[in-house]
Amino acid sequence: MYAPAFRLFAPASMPRVYALALAISVPVLLAACGKSEATAAAGGPPAMPPMEVSVVIASPGEALLTKELPGRLQAWRTAEVRARVEGIVEERLFNEGSEVKAGMPLYRIDARTYKTTYAAAKADLIAAQAVVNRYRPLVEIKAVSQQELDTAEARLRQAEAALARAELDLENTTVPAPISGRIGRSLVTEGALVGRGEATQLATIEQIDPIYVNFTQSSVELLTLREAINSGRWKEAETRRMELVLENGSTYALPGKLLFSDLAVDPNTGSVSMRAEFPNPKKELLPGMFVRVRYPQARADQLITLPQRAVMLTQGGAIVMVVGSDGKVAPRPVQLGGMSGSNWTVTGGLSGGEQVMVEGHMKAPPGSTVKPVPWNPSPATGATAQGQSGTAPGAGQGR
Repeated sequence: MYAPAFRLFAPASMPRVYALALAISVPVLLAACGKSEATAAAGGPPAMPPMEVSVVIASPGEALLTKELPGRLQAWRTAEVRARVEGIVEERLFNEGSEVKAGMPLYRIDARTYKTTYAAAKADLIAAQAVVNRYRPLVEIKAVSQQELDTAEARLRQAEAALARAELDLENTTVPAPISGRIGRSLVTEGALVGRGEATQLATIEQIDPIYVNFTQSSVELLTLREAINSGRWKEAETRRMELVLENGSTYALPGKLLFSDLAVDPNTGSVSMRAEFPNPKKELLPGMFVRVRYPQARADQLITLPQRAVMLTQGGAIVMVVGSDGKVAPRPVQLGGMSGSNWTVTGGLSGGEQVMVEGHMKAPPGSTVKPVPWNPSPATGATAQGQSGTAPGAGQGR
């Protein structure tokens, strides 16, 4: 064997500078080829370091089972403003959407007919009273019979009733606010004929401080929760503090309270109706808005909780990725309870001490080797997690 000899031939017409560059580049290329062959002989390029993934340690602790249910806001009190007499609306006395006080005049109806009726009834009453006053002394001297006096007194009572009715109709030509609250848009305009054959609705007043939220919960979930409490797996929650999640995902600043839960199950939906009350001093909450109600149902002393993003929900159930002592990633089926704040509660599948992957699922498939690092949640992560809802203990995990 002998080392091959290389001779560089350059055409006579080639400039000297090009020939010199060629002479220098060839040894460099040969050296690079020799280095590549050595690397290949050594078994390829050096291995990449393990990918870092964020993990939490599954540790039993105190957990508060929370439930988040859809609901709708309802005014605390609602009153319909209606015309009690027939007539033409002459004037509207309020601004639509404003606050009104009970007894405040809202509409004026043409009162000329009712003034005439009132004057006639008052005159009839005076005449009837005069007849009675004249008959009473005449009865004593037998100038008139007792029957005539009784008839006159009956007419007097009828005149009194007619005057009272005429006075009431005259008062009702001014339509007052039945309750205090916020009045909506007017349903009639000036010049409209109201009260003919029915008490025409003119507007609606609603009291929205405080405000109700109506929601329902499955009777199956309530039964499962009751069984879990009776078995000792869960305990009664010590607080009934209610939270409200608005349509944009934000949490209402003021807490509420649970008012009642129906004692019967709706046969059409299989759910139980519930109602909570929230303060609404700034009138931020409006009737008809869709919201989500979050409230504690039960608590446990030794229960594993995991961030929501650590749990993958599949048709076959809930799965978490566990990083073993050798750094290998492996799937682990788990059984879920409900929500504890923004975390899932785990009722089975983990015994404690496991490293559960929270972030990095896409870059670390099962069987890969990773480097676990502690998970540090960001505020945005916690806010996103708040938007999830929980199930009662023992409910299916394939949500």
